[in-house]
Amino acid sequence: MNFFFEPWNWYIAGPLIGLFVPALLIVTNKMLGISSSFEHICMIVLPKDRQGIFKFNMQENGWKLYFSIGIAVGAFIVANFLSSVPLQFLPDQYHTTEGYIKLFCGGILVGFGTRYANGCTSGHSIFGLSILQSSSLKATISFFAGGLLYTFLASLF
Repeated sequence: MNFFFEPWNWYIAGPLIGLFVPALLIVTNKMLGISSSFEHICMIVLPKDRQGIFKFNMQENGWKLYFSIGIAVGAFIVANFLSSVPLQFLPDQYHTTEGYIKLFCGGILVGFGTRYANGCTSGHSIFGLSILQSSSLKATISFFAGGLLYTFLASLF
């Protein structure tokens, strides 16, 4: 039973994620991705016109909303009931006005980058690479290069 309460090693969790992606594509013919579900939520909450909410096809895209909600609910359950150590959602530095502003600005930048790159980091790196999309390879290389560059520059200060 401790297996469920302790963090899983990369060599267990990684292949499970890697096998889930093609299984989802083969079984349901649907592509794994979270950033598009945010777009669908925006279509429902902030439609461009009064009929905008009816343009959302729940049968075709509803599973993405349930998937996103399931990730949030699952993370809550694991963090509060299935963790052997107490988990803190955010470091204390983000529970200030300055911290909230940083989180908001970071969210805007991530949202812009996601739309600009036509997908999020996990969508490109996990799903896009698994179906051999060249654009996902370029995006993943860019994500890693940007992370390495930022880490190097941050270490200078």
